[in-house]
Amino acid sequence: MTSDDEVVAAAKRGDAVAWRALYRSHAGRLLVWLSTRPSGDSAVTAEDVAAEAWLVAAEKIHDFDGSSSEFAGWLFGIARNLSGNTRRRSQRRGTYATDPHEIADPALVPGPEPAYAAQDWVVRALADLPTREREVVGCLEVVGLDVETTARALGMSAVAVRVARHRGLKRLRSAGVGPQDTSSERSPSR
Repeated sequence: MTSDDEVVAAAKRGDAVAWRALYRSHAGRLLVWLSTRPSGDSAVTAEDVAAEAWLVAAEKIHDFDGSSSEFAGWLFGIARNLSGNTRRRSQRRGTYATDPHEIADPALVPGPEPAYAAQDWVVRALADLPTREREVVGCLEVVGLDVETTARALGMSAVAVRVARHRGLKRLRSAGVGPQDTSSERSPSR
């Protein structure tokens, strides 16, 4: 069992400076990662899920034991669960933010062009991968987590993370996305 480092111990005591340090270390990567995951609900943004994940982390920090870098895996795991709950809830409800049939003038219905223009090419490339591979490649390659943190965040073994990363990158390469030179691939111990 890993003991808490100074930042986590201070956050458990409610120290605002420690929480700011944890937030600065992990918030940007969490938001980038969540934006690569389909939410299933157009009314829920990556920012919404990230904010909820931080609230849950603040409520449950007393249950966490580990360093500030291990906190990333725990936080990403919380966000993954919340994102999955959002997606399942949206599928159960079968509702959409706007029903095009309710709009009087069909010319006012926006086309997909603004959505495609706003999406980053990485999001589009990752969307074609199977869920497990998309999550692993998103954690490792997009936000730069290490294998152990990714395994903790996704509830997988480190070996499963490495295999999913390999398969995902292979699919992306065969689709013509990303580096074609396999020597530029990071070592599997990452």
